[in-house]
Amino acid sequence: MNPSKGGIYRRFIKRPMDFILSLIAIIVLCPILLAVTLLVRVNLGSPVLFKQKRPGLNGKIFMMYKFRTMTDERDENGELLPDSVRLTKFGEFLRSTSLDELPELFNILYGDMSIIGPRPLLVQYLHLYTEHQKRRHEVRPGLSGLAQVSGRNTICWEDKFNLDVEYVDNVSLIGDWSIIFLTIKKVFVKEGINSETAATMEPFKGTKKDRVET
Repeated sequence: MNPSKGGIYRRFIKRPMDFILSLIAIIVLCPILLAVTLLVRVNLGSPVLFKQKRPGLNGKIFMMYKFRTMTDERDENGELLPDSVRLTKFGEFLRSTSLDELPELFNILYGDMSIIGPRPLLVQYLHLYTEHQKRRHEVRPGLSGLAQVSGRNTICWEDKFNLDVEYVDNVSLIGDWSIIFLTIKKVFVKEGINSETAATMEPFKGTKKDRVET
């Protein structure tokens, strides 16, 4: 991490900006949050929220919240069916519009996440990261990030991680707002689905040792 790049913004502006913007967003979007809550309850039942532990700043584990997009259908052995089977049309709509991500605004308000940063991935990936890839945890994870506006699920894991580290090395006010505007644009054109499940992208299984890190 290069402290000379965006040091003042990272230390003194980014977190207060996250708090203020997330609070404003929660207030403004309150009717939508309530409407989606009701629709999830009607279409998918209870619980309305999907909760999962994710690694955050410096790898510290926190509980991330999203709206549910899948059913709890199981096979004859009691095992959950594949994500692609449990993902409903209603769930696909929530994902394509990123409405399922709205509860993460509370994660941002609490300080577990940032508006912009590397997406929080699964805890079981932690031991698979190279030293280079681990650097994505040098900042708070984000609601959106550089990798999400650079291809989302159309780029490979290694490219995503390289973009995450590139973001870490170049955190800035202008950069964050550029990503915010690009994110809004991609949501409106429904370009990709921002999710880390097998329904949209294969699970991360580690980087081959013979690949050169950048």
